[in-house]
Amino acid sequence: MSTDIKISNSNFFTIGLFAQTTSSPLISNTTTETSLIGTGVGSLIVPANSFKVGDSFIGSMAGHINSLNNEYIRIKVKTGSIILGDTGLIKLGQCTNQHWDLQLRFTVRALGAAGIASIASFGQFTYSKDASDTFEGTDFITINTTTFNTTINNTLNITAEWNSASISNNIYSETFILSKIY
Repeated sequence: MSTDIKISNSNFFTIGLFAQTTSSPLISNTTTETSLIGTGVGSLIVPANSFKVGDSFIGSMAGHINSLNNEYIRIKVKTGSIILGDTGLIKLGQCTNQHWDLQLRFTVRALGAAGIASIASFGQFTYSKDASDTFEGTDFITINTTTFNTTINNTLNITAEWNSASISNNIYSETFILSKIY
């Protein structure tokens, strides 16, 4: 019996595209939408006309969060002003130096200009609150067939926006890894 493993598909391996090497800036005491991505190695840019149908990516981001009880935060996944995913407003329980996690997956479904191109995005945002050791959070699925455009440069960004400004409401990321999986 042979135990040789033969790999005939070069797309089998995950390709690292970006790895965050410094924490993002602290987003605190503001209602301004601000990037959660710190500096890193690799690139978050897909050049114009470089996507292929079926291109699939995963992203994993994590960090720390503090919030007053019953405050709201919104996380968006974007390329420029084009929204690829949106948690909507998330009502938070009180958090004091707690952890959060964001898991993302994307698949390009069609190529072309806005109105023709299509991308499907899925995400889950979870966090720990002070009152218990259970995870809270939300998830989203977005299929963008109206504004996504593969004929232009696309630069991935992940943002956070607080509903009210307070020094007690803050979030930052410590790690973000983006990989191509197909």
